[in-house]
Amino acid sequence: MKTILRTSQINKYFLEPVKFHVLKDIDFEINAGEFLTIVGKSGCGKSTLLYILSTMDTAYEGTLEINGQQLTGLPQNQLAKFRNEHIGFVFQFHYLLPEFSAIKNVMLPAMKLGKYTRKEIEERAYEKLRLLDVHEQALKPTNKLSGGQQQRVAIARALINDPAVIMGDEPTGNLDKSNSQIVFDILKELSRSYNQTIIAVTHDTDFADNSDRTIEMSDGMIIKQ
Repeated sequence: MKTILRTSQINKYFLEPVKFHVLKDIDFEINAGEFLTIVGKSGCGKSTLLYILSTMDTAYEGTLEINGQQLTGLPQNQLAKFRNEHIGFVFQFHYLLPEFSAIKNVMLPAMKLGKYTRKEIEERAYEKLRLLDVHEQALKPTNKLSGGQQQRVAIARALINDPAVIMGDEPTGNLDKSNSQIVFDILKELSRSYNQTIIAVTHDTDFADNSDRTIEMSDGMIIKQ
């Protein structure tokens, strides 16, 4: 089994208004194709941990390794390049550009990466939309899509550069029950059939219970995994 992400002794402090130890000795690994959820009460540190795992927050102690590369201590420009190539993001709110078509939104991270021609990027984007069964909406502006369709377009965008890991921050938090189930089924299928590694922070117990493995956090510590 290939280890995709590994943390070692991650500690994080907030310094304002007083010094506060928000993450304590976080150690875990995730393997290729695993669907991992992180749960815990509000304020337990799970979103803070996700920001560190996604390389957005670099003010921590300990080490983070993704896809065999140690990322701790790298300059911001190298981290930004690494993020675009190796990490896909799915948030509670889809953060699509409303005036752009679905396919253009999906193409954006690949255009930034600059690895493929525009025609190849368009073909890849269409394939990702087809995979998520929203290809018929490819040319529609995203503000004309339903909430569930918008989240599927956001997942297609997260997949465009074939990332090592997809990170989700409450990916079903803004959806009704039936659309939440659709998004969960999509993520499960990506993990099972395409060996896509997924890490998602969630408050949804059904979502967490049906993932491959759950890390439970309390007071900045992993209490169960």
